Amino acid sequence: FAPYLPEALVRARGTLKTLLRILGTPRDLDIQLGELTRISPQLSEGERPALQPLMDHLESERARARARMLQALDSESTRGWIDTVRALVEEPSGAPSASSLGAAAVMPELISDRFRKLRKAFRRLNALSSMEEYHAVRARAKKLRYTIEPAAVIYGKPAGEMLRALRRLQDRLGTQQDAYVAKNRLLAIAADPPTGLPSQTLFLMGRLAERHSLAAAEARKPVEKTWRKVRGRRWKALRLQLEELHASSPVAQPVPLRVADVSLAARPERPSQPVNA
Repeated sequence: FAPYLPEALVRARGTLKTLLRILGTPRDLDIQLGELTRISPQLSEGERPALQPLMDHLESERARARARMLQALDSESTRGWIDTVRALVEEPSGAPSASSLGAAAVMPELISDRFRKLRKAFRRLNALSSMEEYHAVRARAKKLRYTIEPAAVIYGKPAGEMLRALRRLQDRLGTQQDAYVAKNRLLAIAADPPTGLPSQTLFLMGRLAERHSLAAAEARKPVEKTWRKVRGRRWKALRLQLEELHASSPVAQPVPLRVADVSLAARPERPSQPVNA
């Protein structure tokens, strides 16, 4: 939406990204501590005492991360940034094309462009794809979802079904990402353990890291099936709705709507190797 937003609001994204990173660390630790609490009853009586020092360490990390988060959110610079963004949102956009084109005229190409980028990212996946590549797919899915959401009221049921499918795809990929982050955190602690961490705890951490690695691999299996639900009839229905409302828009102009967006949407993907291997 950058061409249709005030330049100052677009520039404000840098601060937002910094804040999101600060918010992400406590959230990751919340998830990891919740997972450890969940699996604790599954451990043997001899293993459970070794888990507590790890939980104590992660809780200390979380407390420090939350303190940094609160400090950042309560800072004068953040408060000033929020006031600036609020003022910009309340003012009409000064972008030249914002007042001359309706949503039905501009949304089709915006949404189609996001879909094409998501499809391209997914086609790159194979059995050897890295977590970074999967994370890129998740980011593309999120951007497509965020593009559709403001226009959901215009496109009705097709948009709603597409959004639900995208949320499921994000959830599948998010489960995989959470397991990957948890595994890497455990490996980082084991590589440079804090003073006083028992050897039994370090041994248990190795087992837990392996468990997270298996969970991440297991989470890949349903991803392709979930993606088919995104790119299949749901995308075709939304795509047709985009075209119909665009054609009936009073300010409609020719938009490079690609036949491939519909015809390829229902065509089976042909990854070079199975994604869920």
